[in-house]
Amino acid sequence: MRRSKNPARSMVLALAICGATTTAALANDTTAELKTGGLAYVQTSDIAMEEEDLFLSRQEVRVDYLFRNLGQADIESVVAFPMPDIVGGSESDMAYGDAESDNFLGFSVVQDGKAITPQLQQRVTALGIDHTQALKEAGVPLLPYSEKTAAALQKLSPETKADWAAKGLLRIDGYAGGNDNPEVTPVWTLTSAYWWKTKFPAGKPVKVAHRYSPSVGGTVAMSFIQDGKPAYSYEDYARRYCIDADFMKTAAKLETAAAKSTGPHYTEQWLSYILTTGGNWAGPIKRFRLTIDKGNAKDFVSFCGKGVKKVGPTTFVMEAQDFTPEREMDVLFLVAGE
Repeated sequence: MRRSKNPARSMVLALAICGATTTAALANDTTAELKTGGLAYVQTSDIAMEEEDLFLSRQEVRVDYLFRNLGQADIESVVAFPMPDIVGGSESDMAYGDAESDNFLGFSVVQDGKAITPQLQQRVTALGIDHTQALKEAGVPLLPYSEKTAAALQKLSPETKADWAAKGLLRIDGYAGGNDNPEVTPVWTLTSAYWWKTKFPAGKPVKVAHRYSPSVGGTVAMSFIQDGKPAYSYEDYARRYCIDADFMKTAAKLETAAAKSTGPHYTEQWLSYILTTGGNWAGPIKRFRLTIDKGNAKDFVSFCGKGVKKVGPTTFVMEAQDFTPEREMDVLFLVAGE
């Protein structure tokens, strides 16, 4: 288990309770400044995130914030919400939402009861180098899993395909599509962030709410346990999800029951939510509330938390005062098959 420098503000209690939820990594709001080349996230000592209410489920993610300008004058600032990176060529069992839409997770933002249309910044990188402009000039969409992207890549000249493959943007499969027109697969990374300018009036609260549909990641089996014993990935899982001895015993029973066909087959699903960008605001978060809705009583969950309470048949809540996010929220779910 990874220890925080300040245990009173960290989430260190492992749970082994029924639950099921999954998303790819998303992030807290953060202040940002526009620089050449894109958004740069900055810290502010003038605006406090007084409240954060985070709800996670397989169907929906909801985040509600209360900000307050601590200064004597109004402040106009850029607020940014980083989206999860999409890595082309991934063979993991990961759903990325609407592969044909720039807003692939259906992200929306409301401030003080009014809907806001944020701007979207997207960057394509490969081997640590930005190739966004090259794709735009070639008329290739940036979304790696889009059918329009696949069609545009196939139309590129053989010379361009070879050049992009050498730069780490593409993988060329000479056995698929034939030697005259081999199949190409995008392997670049797409980084996206929504941002908008807003005003924080001096001394007044500002409410911001986000909604989006989560993407789902997972495996076809439990990978951290094999034959009732810790598998190769156990140490990483123990650190990331705080799985403990009781959770391992439960997983072993589930594994045995599935092998004997006396119980359902369990698979893994994961949720990773980036909390630490919330530390870019002034001071600790005065009130933090996390709600996880498992959705299915047959499923199990493990994550690092402190003072988590079961408040309903499928929901669990963690609340904290003067909360400083020092690690991300990673959640492991064991999901029962039909």
